[in-house]
Amino acid sequence: MSRARVARRIAAGAAYGGGGIGLLGAATVGLVLAEVQLAKRSVGGGTAPVPPRGDGLYGLAFGRTDPLLLGMLGDSTAAGQGVRRAGQTPGALLASGLAAVAERPVEVCNVALPGARSDDLERQVTLLLADTSRMPDICVIMIGANDVTHRMPPTQSVRHLSSAVRRLRTAGAEVVVGTCPDLGTIEPVYQPLRWLARRVSRQLAAAQTIGVIEQGGRTVSLGDLLSPEFAANPREMFAADNYHPSAEGYATAAMAMLPTVCAALGAWPESDHPEAARDEGMLPVAQAAVTAAREAGTEVTGARAPWALLKHRRRRRLPASAHPAEPATDEADPGEGPDAPGAGGSGADGRPAASPATGARPR
Repeated sequence: MSRARVARRIAAGAAYGGGGIGLLGAATVGLVLAEVQLAKRSVGGGTAPVPPRGDGLYGLAFGRTDPLLLGMLGDSTAAGQGVRRAGQTPGALLASGLAAVAERPVEVCNVALPGARSDDLERQVTLLLADTSRMPDICVIMIGANDVTHRMPPTQSVRHLSSAVRRLRTAGAEVVVGTCPDLGTIEPVYQPLRWLARRVSRQLAAAQTIGVIEQGGRTVSLGDLLSPEFAANPREMFAADNYHPSAEGYATAAMAMLPTVCAALGAWPESDHPEAARDEGMLPVAQAAVTAAREAGTEVTGARAPWALLKHRRRRRLPASAHPAEPATDEADPGEGPDAPGAGGSGADGRPAASPATGARPR
């Protein structure tokens, strides 16, 4: 059976209440689980510091009024586990970059929970939407790794994610989902389980994309996006627990997601028309989902059914001098807040500073 058909079957089972369609045999997934748990314990005792709170206001160079509200949902990667400063979390990086591109302040509300699986998204969405007077403008969900390692049936995983996206879209929010990362990038997972972990992760990521697109969201495949950096410099790209990304790893992921976040709000300067030279184009949704799962950093956006738009948006690496912003608080040190040089506020020339996630000024 082709990978596109497998992904479509999982998504269909999620939509119509089908039973658990296994990605691989239970015994095989059990072996992958055991290897991942070993990997989590291999360095630093398998522990990571409690993620810092990245909630707050970013982009104060653009004032404090009428901020965009960015909601972060998902597991430890959305929470930023593995780093020690709020400005190093994905929410802070995305907010600083979005503020620079949209030229508006951005408020972050992070309800992600380390260790969460997709069945926790219902609680997180309820918490995020509790204040009916302030609905989020855009939500970023990063979920899937714990579903694989805890052997959640993929149909259930996709069903919970699709439900969360539907609720957020009904509330008027744009939604961008970072799909299941490639568990085969975890160094202590050895062959052949590394290959099996990669296959499981990609199948779930493809099925997630189908479910998200059907509910009006967008996806960005995280996949093995970080694996070249991990292979070249694992001590820099992994956190102390050798499992979660480090500050540099999160910056790389945020760099890939920021263009899609901005485009969802109409703030990205690029056209949504596909560029053949960049291997972009219209594909059937299932085929687009499988292609994206193989090519990390690929955006999939729904078009006229049953087609989807595959995009590889332009992005730039972080400049060496960039420093992540910290959320604004009344007691914030003026040298560390969002208005600090290189922190997503104003630069020395009075123009918006370079986005910490793109290294580029808004055009």
